[in-house]
Amino acid sequence: MVTLIRALADHGDDVNYCAFSSSLLATCSLDKTIRLYSLNDFNELPYSPLKCHTYAVHCCCFSPSGHVLASCSTDGTTVLWNTQTGHILAMLNQPSGSPVRVCRFSPDSTYLVSGAADGTVVSWNMQTYKLFRCGSVKDGSLVACAFSPNGSIFVTGSSCGDLTVWDDKMRCLHSEKAHDLGITCCDFSSQPISDGEHGPQFFRMASCGQDCQIKLWVTTFTDFLGFELKYKCTLSGHSAPVLSCAFSYDGQMLVSGSVDKSVIVYEPNTGSILHTLTHHTRYVTSCAFAPNSLLLATGSMDKTVNIWQFELKAHCQAGRPEDEPKQFIEDWSEEEVSLWLCAQGLKDLVNIFKMNNIDGKELLNLTKQSLTDDLKIESLGLRSKILRKIEELKVKVEALSSGIPDEFLCPITREVMKEPVIASDGYSYEKEAIENWISKKKRTSPMTNLILPSLILTPNRTLKMAIDRWLETHQK
Repeated sequence: MVTLIRALADHGDDVNYCAFSSSLLATCSLDKTIRLYSLNDFNELPYSPLKCHTYAVHCCCFSPSGHVLASCSTDGTTVLWNTQTGHILAMLNQPSGSPVRVCRFSPDSTYLVSGAADGTVVSWNMQTYKLFRCGSVKDGSLVACAFSPNGSIFVTGSSCGDLTVWDDKMRCLHSEKAHDLGITCCDFSSQPISDGEHGPQFFRMASCGQDCQIKLWVTTFTDFLGFELKYKCTLSGHSAPVLSCAFSYDGQMLVSGSVDKSVIVYEPNTGSILHTLTHHTRYVTSCAFAPNSLLLATGSMDKTVNIWQFELKAHCQAGRPEDEPKQFIEDWSEEEVSLWLCAQGLKDLVNIFKMNNIDGKELLNLTKQSLTDDLKIESLGLRSKILRKIEELKVKVEALSSGIPDEFLCPITREVMKEPVIASDGYSYEKEAIENWISKKKRTSPMTNLILPSLILTPNRTLKMAIDRWLETHQK
């Protein structure tokens, strides 16, 4: 279930973009301003709106830490703001002076990329605020940009419909026609897809365009294999051009907004539609999920930003019948196990499980030995992934049975967090647990197994307040 919890109507013109940090929401508009709201109560901050641009503001984005906000405009500039004070840190002028349509921080905050209407793309050094590298696409305006979660590549989309892939040194690795009438947005899922414990990791990417389509892709980049971009499928549902798309923080949902005035939430593993939201009265120009909670913001040409809250239980059960109690997994039918496999990205195993009559009870009893001997699954990495997913399912069941929202539990200790902090992988952990993890496991993320781009831990005050409120309500 998803509920509209707030409608913000402070902009005087079309809303062009929405972006979340762990504690703030930023919106920008044709009215030349950027507005900042606290996630605690969605009240506007005292120093908002931010005013500097002389023409429409097309895009805004937070640095991974949330301490810096970037905004870009038709005036040819990208402005960096201190989110704690609202002061300007730097003004970056696009070398060509062309209107800047999109901007994105790299996952480690080392660089900021800005793309312009003349097809130029610039990488800025965020320590010196100086131009680092510059490139350009052959045709069209650059209107979309997204970094892979590990920061090794970024993708740009053009008004001519081309997806172009760049490495961190601004070398063009690949370019292909993706949408016939032009791309409008693209986004990476933060969750990698792995072939095994030590195999290459693949990243799911979504793109959308003027052709009314949303396309899903899988990308990989290794020294041995080089770069690969593979088309996977097209999601249907919109009847007009799709202007925005974004993955949820855990990769379990994909949202899109369209000229048809609707917002559609998909389950990306199966392509099924979970929700259709129709509260906006004009084109939906922007969609954004919060980085560590089940909040969604949608912006529109109706000058409003709607804030939506997803019910935790319904979200965790995406891909299965919503009325199926999670604590009764042992009662799942073979078909429900198949749905669960699809939701975990294990669709290729459905036939094998059905041939072996794996229902809920059998699922919970699977071992490495039975996966090898009975199901004939030879890949060690795949067997490990299946068992890991089953263990995660058991943990979620335990959390739901106890009534504790899963997002309040530290992914390492599986205990309610007392001092939650955000690591550079975008996940929240108990401070002591992640510090111990880093000291023992070097710099790998507990959730993705990727190298952490930074060891900085930022207090997640919004999450702590939510945990404290929940404890006050449920432990009296």
